[in-house]
Amino acid sequence: MKLLEIKKLEGTITLKSGLHIGSGNMEMHIGGTDSPVIKHPHTLEPYIPGSSLKGKVRSLLEYKSGLVPVDRDRGGLVTLKTLKSVENDPALKKEAEAILKIFGTGAGETEDEYNLGPTRAYFADCYLDEEWKGLARTNRWQLTEVKSENAIDRIRGVAQNPRFIERVPEGTKFRFSLTFKILDAGDGALFDKLLEGLKLLEHDALGGNGSRGYGRIEFAFDDKEMNDGFKVLNPF
Repeated sequence: MKLLEIKKLEGTITLKSGLHIGSGNMEMHIGGTDSPVIKHPHTLEPYIPGSSLKGKVRSLLEYKSGLVPVDRDRGGLVTLKTLKSVENDPALKKEAEAILKIFGTGAGETEDEYNLGPTRAYFADCYLDEEWKGLARTNRWQLTEVKSENAIDRIRGVAQNPRFIERVPEGTKFRFSLTFKILDAGDGALFDKLLEGLKLLEHDALGGNGSRGYGRIEFAFDDKEMNDGFKVLNPF
């Protein structure tokens, strides 16, 4: 196995609806929100963690592969155990190997038996686009908004259990970057599969509360040829 090339994919993520990726801060503050978004500790500006992108793209490709029901005791995550369980099914085995090569194996797992090699895809954290941030300063746009939500008692017709969720507003732009290692001749097909995962994400949602309209995003790549191909890509 030899490193042949490192592909770099850069571009912009535009929010098509409000985005909530939680900070994990469970401390309550008077007048604060119930669920704040993650922010950079120095600038206090919202950002999209690379781990959030990687995890969601992996999850969507796992569901598309048909492998999720195979290993329900692992929460649907495709692991080396999953790969072993589908050794007699060439199609599922190929899907499992592709996912593990692109995104890597779990901590403590050994991959020597299958010679999968190191993780191919590396996702960077996505920070606010500088040009968009300049517009935000000029127009005094807020970098986050607080959306109030509640449950409705359908019998009495009244609202109850109010909560306040912080979101990054629709229209916000972030810079996106990932690198992909080509370690053998077949890895070009793995890169194409990763692009399918990014397209699936455009059809789904990033972050929390996706079923309520949060987290719709759109990718635009700096490379025109790549971007044109991605626009017409059909992952099914």
